[in-house]
This record gives sequence, structure tokens and C-alpha cells, in this order.
Amino acid sequence: MTRFSSRRQFSALWRLFVLLPFFALSLSARAATLDAATLARRVDRHYDELRSLEVQFVQTYEGMGMNKRQSGALLLKKPGLMRWTYTDPNGKLYILNHKYGYFYTPGQTEAQRVPAKQIDDLQSPLRFLLGHTNLEREISDLRIISQQNGAYTLQGVPRRMGKQISSLSLTVTPDGIIRQIRVVETDGVVNEFQFSGETDNVPAPDSAFEFHAPAGVAIVDGSSPMQ
Repeated sequence: MTRFSSRRQFSALWRLFVLLPFFALSLSARAATLDAATLARRVDRHYDELRSLEVQFVQTYEGMGMNKRQSGALLLKKPGLMRWTYTDPNGKLYILNHKYGYFYTPGQTEAQRVPAKQIDDLQSPLRFLLGHTNLEREISDLRIISQQNGAYTLQGVPRRMGKQISSLSLTVTPDGIIRQIRVVETDGVVNEFQFSGETDNVPAPDSAFEFHAPAGVAIVDGSSPMQ
């Protein structure tokens, strides 16, 4: 290596060493400008623009003497349609359409049917995925927490559910995609959903949100939450 080439490399490394702190400060300043209100509007805008989506989920539920982990695929369609197809436990199904929510677990002889109006408050944190929301208006004491992986957590209390939920956290990407919803209820129950592989505007016929009971399974009126 020539002395000239060596000097050029040394000069380049020196400039990088000198400028690196300024780049870091610049990135830090840009991150600091992302406040809770700005990020909440990005979440609103992202999901408002969708007609449907499909995403993989992992649900954990802790409390009331239970500790469960379940997973599967979630299909959503506006307005207000949900289909949770579980792979663990395999065959478990939860469907919400405009009239009813249906809960079915394989091996049982009954599937529970609950009027959709009774499920609305219970499922409202998950409805953020369906859009037509305003996080700033619907969550009080909204604040933002930066995560090490580049994501952010929006945290607060749903205004309509302050007596039931003590804390709601949405972990989202900087462009407003929800990766996790964590609900802490006032009785200490923690219900958490992690999402991955979101695919937007997938085909979602209304027939996907109809429940057809397996042979030998009766549909009964109930009031069970989705767990």
C-alpha cells in the first residue's frame, strides 16, 4: 500500500470518526420528534385506508388462575368482521359478524353464540385493527415509549373501559403498523396479542364470517369472552 493511499484511508476514517456523533445526534433528534399524537395519527391512517387484512397472531393470557398461549391466523374485514382461526389449539374458532360472535373449541358438543352488541366493548382494543378509530380521542393519558428494536409503544387507558382496563399498550412500527396489543385489566388479567406477517386488502368474502357448526355440535346462547 502506498503512503498516499494510506493517508487517504486514514483521512476517510478520521472524517467518519468525527462525523459519527453528529449522525447519531441527527437520528436521535428525528426520533425525538415522533410524539404520541403523530404516531397515533399514523396508526389511524394506516388502518383507515384498508378494506381487509390477514395477520398471524400469538395470544397469551395470564390471570384468574390461568396461563395460556394460543396462536393462529386472524382475518379482518370492514366494517367489524373478524375470523380467528387457531392452529394452537388446532380447530378452535372465533367468528364475529354483524349479528353474532361464535366461540367453538374442538371436542366440545356446543358452540356459544353471543349477540355482537354484547361483545363490542370487550373487543374494542382489537378493533383498532379495523380502522375508523381516533386513538388520541379514545385513549386517555396517551404517551409514547421508544423500544430498542426501533418500534414504539403507545400506552394509555381506553376512555370507555376505564373501569375494566387499567392499561392498554399498542406496540407499533414508525409507519403505524400494530405489532402488539397488550391489555391489563383492573382485576390483574393480562391479555396480549402479538402480530406478524400482515397482508393488506386480502380477499375476504362475507361467507368467511359465517359459522357452520360441525356435525353433532349444537349452537347455544352464551356470554363467554374470547380467551
